[in-house]
Amino acid sequence: MSIVVVLASAPPWEDPTLFAQQILSGIASGSLFAILALAIVMIYRSTSVLNFGQGEMGLFGTFIAWSFMTRMDFWPAFFLAILVAAVLGAALERFILRPVADAPVLNSIVVTLGLFIVFNGLSLWIWGSQPKGFGPFSVFKGAPTCVGDVCIGRLSIGILVVTLVIMVLLYLLFQHTRLGLALRATAQNRTASRLVGVPVGNMLSIGWGLAAAVGAVAGVMAAQSLSLTTGTMFAVLLFAFAAAVLGGLDSPVGAVVGGITIGVVKNLAGTYVPPEVGSVDLAVAFLVIILVLMVRPTGLFGRRAVRRV
Repeated sequence: MSIVVVLASAPPWEDPTLFAQQILSGIASGSLFAILALAIVMIYRSTSVLNFGQGEMGLFGTFIAWSFMTRMDFWPAFFLAILVAAVLGAALERFILRPVADAPVLNSIVVTLGLFIVFNGLSLWIWGSQPKGFGPFSVFKGAPTCVGDVCIGRLSIGILVVTLVIMVLLYLLFQHTRLGLALRATAQNRTASRLVGVPVGNMLSIGWGLAAAVGAVAGVMAAQSLSLTTGTMFAVLLFAFAAAVLGGLDSPVGAVVGGITIGVVKNLAGTYVPPEVGSVDLAVAFLVIILVLMVRPTGLFGRRAVRRV
């Protein structure tokens, strides 16, 4: 069986404005993937676990934020929801993930898949299946910024700025603080970390708590442009995993670059592949990942693990 992808008859150079607009829109949507990818990288760097429940944890935090926002202004509700998400993430690590920490890696993966199902079910049970009105709030409203005929909305700019701020903060945390050093040491070798006095249990809880907080930010940003339902974060999670793998699972910078790359490729595929071919944006995005990993198995910014014997 052969798969043939036929490009649209109008190539990008025949309408440079449309091409530039799709690039800019791809950067905006890719920024959303990048935020959730940063949460995935956060957990992986601090605990060496891939959290397949990250999207639904972020969704649960977003529903909590929505509940708060029905009673208070945006910013207090936003930061309070992030705090609740962080406490919830730390509690999940302490009481659910830690008992299987010394078991084979597959056990932890199955547990995170269980978290995906549990949090999706809890969201449906508590808040129902009807879409919730969720912005954009006043901070993200306003006329789009245009350069010529190419425009970007204020919400897209806000998401991009939030992504860059989180990336810088995570970079500073991991590279220039004792806490970040302890988190990285815990992920690489828990036994050695304990021997030099690192409180490994606390580091694991902090890593999960921070990642849950970042995931909640991703959920709130996603809900600004998508209706808030129990299915809001599923597609975002797929592209976020793609972004994390493409950029390198241990690199916050790679998560952002990977997210933006996936967003741009997704937009271009959706624009220039004819409708009769079908929806190929996800397929094209993963094709790009395969091609990159053939050359760079650890991702664009990932580091190859070196073991001394």
